[in-house]
Amino acid sequence: MNGLLQSARRILAILSKELIQLRRDRATLGMVIMIPLVQLVLFGYAINTNVRDIPAALVDQANSGLSRVLTQAVEATQVVTFTERYVDISLAQDAIVEGRVRAAFIIPPDLSQRVARSASVGAGLQTPPSSDEQTSRPVAQWIVDGSDTMIAGAIKGLRAMPLTELLRRPANRSTPTFAVALFFNPEQRTAINIVPGLVAVILTMTMVMFTSAAIVRESERGNMEMLINTPVRPLELMLGKILPYIVIGLVQTSIILLLGHLIFGVPLHGSLLALAVATLAFIGASLALGLVLSTIASNQLQAMQMTVFILLPSILLSGFMFPYEGMPVPAQYIAEVLPATHFMRAIRAVMLRDASLDQVAEDTLWLLGFMVLGLLLASLRFKKRLD
Repeated sequence: MNGLLQSARRILAILSKELIQLRRDRATLGMVIMIPLVQLVLFGYAINTNVRDIPAALVDQANSGLSRVLTQAVEATQVVTFTERYVDISLAQDAIVEGRVRAAFIIPPDLSQRVARSASVGAGLQTPPSSDEQTSRPVAQWIVDGSDTMIAGAIKGLRAMPLTELLRRPANRSTPTFAVALFFNPEQRTAINIVPGLVAVILTMTMVMFTSAAIVRESERGNMEMLINTPVRPLELMLGKILPYIVIGLVQTSIILLLGHLIFGVPLHGSLLALAVATLAFIGASLALGLVLSTIASNQLQAMQMTVFILLPSILLSGFMFPYEGMPVPAQYIAEVLPATHFMRAIRAVMLRDASLDQVAEDTLWLLGFMVLGLLLASLRFKKRLD
């Protein structure tokens, strides 16, 4: 009995020591609280599979009161929001390639005739149309970025939307109201969208993880004093830390894309130059972020915890698992800060939509700016740490 009591006292003593140590380790204590809190917010609030307010372009070739009523009827579904308006279909297609919109709604010049024909057929006032008329039955047409299956599915749901008020009588339900043309992924294969996104996720995980422990590893191994006594400047140290991992990141990217093409048939429609520039910018941004975390963490365990804290939002908010458009505005603001969000747009635009370097320049420049800022911040924090 006395032995059990003594064992219980020793266990309580160790327990008390661990609690005191945990209380002093504020970074770990913060992660204990913040990681489940962030997961709860991301899964419960930010993630929404019911896609709404998809940015779309409108090409109104009819430019009539009837076309405006039709536009309002489509927007009333809250599935799409017309953020761009063009007079030329080719301009709307360019906007889809650049990623400014995810779909384009084309209203033909003969809208009133199409509506009248659909109304008369729906009311049984017309004989079955010929094969030529069959192709003209849809009132208007959607052009959709089919690379994202969730976006494409939401737009396809509008294909047979009822237009009873517009037609002034029950519509013909045997034919679709709108024609839908899926660009870039007409077969609706999920792997087409997932594999390029995997590059962003895997690079985020490995690049941030590698460099987040870089500075604290030197301290734990006793090498920091040696570095202090060398003429190496903080910025030179930062650059020397990340350069080897750039090669590793390029190797990982090549493996993912090669296997994705051989196994899943994922295409590469864009130029290798645009893909290489965007990838290098993202690798640099991720490595710089890891270095900043490394100057904050006190040990490698904290560095790993901080990496997880960055990785979760990068997976859930970047558009990898759920459409960016389906997230609430506050979550979109957070997503815009993450390098993975910008690279996700760029690599999918280049690989799937044949976007040029100019068309992904905005996201690429953002990544380069993030890399420069991260390196400068890490250098300043490292210098302060030496003091």
